Formats: sequence, structure tokens, C-alpha cells
Amino acid sequence: MRKLIFIFSAFLIFGTASAQTKKGDLLIKNATVITVTDGILEDTDILVENGLIRRIGKGLSGGNGTTIDAKGKYVMPGIIDAHSHIALDVVNEATSPITSEVWMGDVIDPYDIGIYRALAGGTTISHAMHGSANAIGGQNVTLKHRYGTRNPEDLIMKEAPRTIKFALGENPTRVHGRNNNIQPRTRMGVEAVIRNGFSEAQQYKRRWSEYDQAQKQRNSTAVPPKYDARLQTLVDILDGKVIIHCHSYRADEIYMLINVCKDFDIKNIVFSHVNEGFKVAPELAEYTMGASVFADWWAYKFEVYYSTAFNAAILNRNGVVTSINSDSGELIRHLYHEAAKTQRYGGLTDQEALELITINPAKQLGIADKVGSIEVGKQADLVIFDSHPLSVYAIPQMTFVDGVKYFDINEDNHDQRIRVSATEMVEPIYLKEHEHKCMHNVDFLFSNFGRNLFDHNH
Repeated sequence: MRKLIFIFSAFLIFGTASAQTKKGDLLIKNATVITVTDGILEDTDILVENGLIRRIGKGLSGGNGTTIDAKGKYVMPGIIDAHSHIALDVVNEATSPITSEVWMGDVIDPYDIGIYRALAGGTTISHAMHGSANAIGGQNVTLKHRYGTRNPEDLIMKEAPRTIKFALGENPTRVHGRNNNIQPRTRMGVEAVIRNGFSEAQQYKRRWSEYDQAQKQRNSTAVPPKYDARLQTLVDILDGKVIIHCHSYRADEIYMLINVCKDFDIKNIVFSHVNEGFKVAPELAEYTMGASVFADWWAYKFEVYYSTAFNAAILNRNGVVTSINSDSGELIRHLYHEAAKTQRYGGLTDQEALELITINPAKQLGIADKVGSIEVGKQADLVIFDSHPLSVYAIPQMTFVDGVKYFDINEDNHDQRIRVSATEMVEPIYLKEHEHKCMHNVDFLFSNFGRNLFDHNH
């Protein structure tokens, strides 16, 4: 009897988990459709089958799913946050200047209420990133906000390319140099760590290449080099298999890393935050995959004092693929308002402003062929608004991922709004510098215990 109960319970658990990854069928009628890539379509229908957009037009019928009359409402692509830390149990592996062997996919928390709150703000995809404690940090993971699943794997967007976190400036120098007296202690040291890491990866790649050639010889007794996950990840960066997303503020360090990437023939790089990006906009446009910026965050520490709310507009008008990111469990809920700020600061058009939170971050994550616009064949990540998304009065009504509804304002339970994590402070008030999510999990390194532990291990 116990065995039967166990089997039945397992069936319920895994059945529920798998149900969260199903693809939905849906027909949205009579909406104002903001396609992002093909203009605005009035009184238009969207037919979704098996999680994909099958038809866009007037007077559509068919499908086996729910029909929603969106007359007087706006439909836009699901919002994409190119720099986030929600749904992660930890953020930083801060014990070495290079930790490229770790992967954020190992620490996904599917129960994080931040996923639901992001959906309530129309955000359907987030780039769950390692923190900025290291010059070369861990590998990131792109998440689809399929809230309610018990299985972390169900949140991972399997089609998304691999990405990795780099960081410049004060964060890695403070954690490793100032606190533990190892390289990097200065911005020069950050560059040296990155260059040395790539150089060592080249040597590692060469050893494996020599081994592969030796293996082809008759009666070969060649011994393979010792596998190193850290170096292999750096080799994959050199080979163009991994996109760098680099935490950065100052123009000099942004330009420095561009030159480093040129020296190692690395093309796949996106700069995050990029507060002084407007100073090097032509270089960013020419050599990188883009810049993911704050709308108007700056001056929370000295290295970000020189910035401007016109940054996104300047970058955009200089041909940089630009997105607006949150780096916050709060801002992720209203990235549509953050995008609208670029109309006040820079005069961007509706089209340009909405690209900042849809197709542009999709390009930066390498998923623009799947999401980021409303097009036939793309995944049905959609948001229904009660008014134009760039209006200060706009409120998301429903949010769909792969055609499955995960948020409905009319079914929004109060306990989903107030639930808090047992591992975090409730509404902390900081009277010091802005607390970046990027620097979570590094407090122990600034304690006597942390210093003693680090010294013991090194």
C-alpha cells in the first residue's frame, strides 16, 4: 500500500511539474497589436497554437484554446530583462578572480515570488546572471518565467546561447584586491586578470589540439591533458560559443575591454550598466553586440557619478543595440515605465522605446529569432495592457509564456503579492550606497571570519 501511495504521489508531483512546460493554445481578438518589428495593427487577432504564433490578422477563428476579447486593449511582446538576479539562490562565487566553471543554472529557485511579480509587470524572460565580484565570473542562464513549476529545469530557455558574466571596476578590485590583497587591486589588475586568463586558455586549447593530432598517429601513447572546466569555458569564449555580458561603468574601462577582445578576436560581447557608454558610443556600435543600461540609476557610488539619463537615447541614436535592464527585483516589474523615461530624456519614439525592452535585449541574448516581437512562427510570449504600455497609467492585465497564461490581474491572489522569502530581509532600508544585486553573497569576505577563511584556503 505504501508503495502505491509513493507511486501515486510521484505521479502527481512530476505530472504537475511537466504540466507547467506545456505549450498553450490561444486566440486574442480585436486588440491593438504592437508587433515591434512590423508596426501597430489595429483591431487585430493573434492565433496561438502549441505555444507558437500561427496567424496574425483580422477575423481569425479556430484553435482549441481560450478566446480572449481584447477590444480597447494593447498586446505587445513579452518584456525581456537582459540583466537580472531573480530566481537565484545565490549570486556570487567570490572566492577567485576567475570562476568561469560555475553556472547559475545550478542554483535556480523556482519558488522565488520574484518570478510572479515580474510576470505581473509583463516580463516573461530574464537573464539570470552571476554577480560582479569577479573579473570573470560564472556562466549565466536565460529563464522563461513559467512560474509554478517545481522543477528548476522547466524555467531554463533551452534554445538560448550560453553567456557569461565579466565585471570591471570597483567591485572585483574591492572584493579581491582591497579585501584579500590579491590581484586585481586596480583597474590595471582587472585587465591583467582577463588577459592572463585568455592567454592560459589559448595554451590549454593548444595542448588539447596537440593531443588530438598525436592520437591520430599509429600506436599513439599520447596522454590527454587534465580537463579544466574553468579554462574550457574560456576556450569556448575564444571560439565564439559564449556571449560575454560585462558589468561596467566608466568609459576608459569599457574601451579597455573592447581592445582586449579585439586582441583575442572575440566578437560576442554585451556591456551591462554602461553608465559612461555615451562617451564611447561609436566604438560600442562598431564592435559589440550592444549595451544594456539603466534608465536613470547613477551616483550610488563614486565610479558612477558621471552619467546621464540621456545615455540610452545617445547610444540608440549612434547605432548601438541598446536595452534597458533592471538588476532589481523591483524594477523588473515596471520595465515598460523605465523604457518610457527615454522619451522624456532623449525623445525616443514609441517604436524605439519599446525596442529597448523587447527585440533589443533578445538580440543581446541571442534569442531574437524566437522572441522579442510578435511575428508568425515566434514563441507566444505576450502581454495584454489596458492602455498603451508607455503610458504612466498602463497596467498589465494578462501575461502569457508560450501561450500559457501565468498572470491574470483578475485572478491575482493577495497572498501572491505579500509572500516574502524566508532567507531575505523584509523591505530593508539602506542609508548607505545603493545595494546592487550584483554584489549579493559577498558580505562574508568583508568580515574577519571571511578574511581568515580566505587566507586559510590560499
